Amino acid sequence: MEKKNLKAWLYLLPAILFLGIFMVYPLIDVFIYSFEEGFNSSSQTYSGIGIYNYSYILRDPYFLQALKNTFILVMITVPVSTGLALLISVGLSSIKWLKNLFQTVYFLPYVTNTLAVGLVFMILFKPTAYSDGLINLILGFFGMSPVDFIDGPYWAKMLVLCIYTVWVVMPFKILILTSALASVNRNYYDAARVDGTSKGRIFRKITLPMISPMLFYLVITGFIGAFKAYSDAVALFGTELNAAEMNTIVGYVYDMLYGEGGGFPSYASAAAIVLFAIVLTITVINLLISRRHVHY
Repeated sequence: MEKKNLKAWLYLLPAILFLGIFMVYPLIDVFIYSFEEGFNSSSQTYSGIGIYNYSYILRDPYFLQALKNTFILVMITVPVSTGLALLISVGLSSIKWLKNLFQTVYFLPYVTNTLAVGLVFMILFKPTAYSDGLINLILGFFGMSPVDFIDGPYWAKMLVLCIYTVWVVMPFKILILTSALASVNRNYYDAARVDGTSKGRIFRKITLPMISPMLFYLVITGFIGAFKAYSDAVALFGTELNAAEMNTIVGYVYDMLYGEGGGFPSYASAAAIVLFAIVLTITVINLLISRRHVHY
């Protein structure tokens, strides 16, 4: 038994070393940085240890704006993208002869370059000297005034960012849910139909419980991915996200490190730890909820 345990640990050793070097050590290092006050990047020195970095970012209007944007993005895009992906997956599962074709079509946005998709969205939503944009042309057809969705009001920019994020993440969710639906044992459906069970009840009592592990996986990864959003905002609004009021927490961390006013790794580390705490809290809450609603 001891030889088997030793062999197992030897197999795990490369993964443990990888996680330790590239995940655990950087996390500990960032945690230490976040408490070093007045850190000087050039001399690698600091003036003291304390919570000033945290108090600074929690009073920084740029960080508070990034926090607000991130939470709005998470709370809208995760449920919307998951719900739409579920509806589309159910539809695809009922179209047997075109299922593979539609799966490929829906998956294309996932393998397309993020910046390329962002440029397409700018063409759709951004007014130019020659046109108000395709979306504004559609709005004008219904008698509505044109809106600058890229450089205009905050709500318009947030709407475009949410639509863009849903568009980008939905293909992966559709692929996962379509596979999950295909793996459900058909005997359950046959037995339910023999009993005269309605389609709505079959979906609620059989389909959802059977694919609940995959739904839970998509919700968890969706929350984590949405909290890490940054490239989506850059693709739509450029690198000056603070000026556009569309920065995210990850964007704030990047700006503190490498932006024009950067060079503050202690502030960036504090913001990163706050993000880590938020994601960890939401993940734990989801895990607790899953004990009652996820059927393995």
